[in-house]
Amino acid sequence: MSEGPTVGIVGLGYGRAHLAGFRAAGCRVTALCQRDEAAARRLAAAHGVAGVFTRWEDLLDRAMPEIVVIATPPHLHAVIACEALARGCHVLCEKPMALSVKEAREMARLAALSGRVAMTGFNWRFTAAMQELHARVGEGAVGRAFHLAGRWLGGRWAAADAAATWRMDRAQAGHGAMGDQGVHLVDLVRWSFGEFRRVAAQSGIAYPARPAPGVARPPDAEDWCNILAELESGAQVTLAVSRVAHGMLEHGLDAWGADGALRYRFAHARGPGRWWEGELTATRAGAGFERVEPRAPAPPVEAGDMLEAVGRLSVAPLVRALVEGIRTRTTPSPSFEDGLRAQIVLEAVAEAGRSGGWVEVPRA
Repeated sequence: MSEGPTVGIVGLGYGRAHLAGFRAAGCRVTALCQRDEAAARRLAAAHGVAGVFTRWEDLLDRAMPEIVVIATPPHLHAVIACEALARGCHVLCEKPMALSVKEAREMARLAALSGRVAMTGFNWRFTAAMQELHARVGEGAVGRAFHLAGRWLGGRWAAADAAATWRMDRAQAGHGAMGDQGVHLVDLVRWSFGEFRRVAAQSGIAYPARPAPGVARPPDAEDWCNILAELESGAQVTLAVSRVAHGMLEHGLDAWGADGALRYRFAHARGPGRWWEGELTATRAGAGFERVEPRAPAPPVEAGDMLEAVGRLSVAPLVRALVEGIRTRTTPSPSFEDGLRAQIVLEAVAEAGRSGGWVEVPRA
């Protein structure tokens, strides 16, 4: 069996999930990059990774990986992605894809010109229950969709004394809770139900006295956001996103249509049963909801670090799609085009929050 492609990971916060996911998918992680060199070396030693760098430029120059993973704050996504593509690397970039639609559009343009595989890190498409939801929607289980309701709730910054990070600063993050969590809901809705036509939104900051480290002004990235939306199909959508919801770490998506309904839940924590698959229930013709077993169940995730578990259950299947794309010289979804479309919706949501009214979502 031939060895898998070499991988360099830039950013080792969520990058730890990528490390686990790429290794589970049979790739060779040969280089890690983070400003905190000591922490990077500890992680490298634990996983047998030879290359450790504090500058992403040095990783590209010296490690020369076939695949570059960008798991940095979003203000660095565009510059790293464009340079990696120019050097002939394939790229997996975390979401949100960029700081702005302008940046995301240029990244997508360069990816198309490069002939490299460039994908966006929408890993939550790949849980077993979400894959089943997507398949059933395609098979007509819902029929014409009337209403969709999604939520993504977390409590990491619910307490007033929770330490602030770069995520509170739009100059580094681009968006707040919408960039952290809500963009996944945008992607899941787009993937199974089609494009957004217009949006309205309200958002807020829970603790105005909690600025990002080193930023001498109040935070300007939202902690919560409520969205009303309409899809091109006419389906009505409500989304609720929060990173200040005490006791919560879960997401879900419900769909009601002419022929039936589906309800999806995923709790980002260990629990009874096969928690790593998520949970899907379904109903048709007015009957009660019944649990649906995924036709392609995920293998069990061993106990351990939660980011490692997330990597094995949701990043690894995305990576397998990327590797297959490299083999076939095609770019699978979620591509940079998917990242761009989600970025367009994010900017429309931000504008709607500022204006207080409906905002049309541009088609291009």
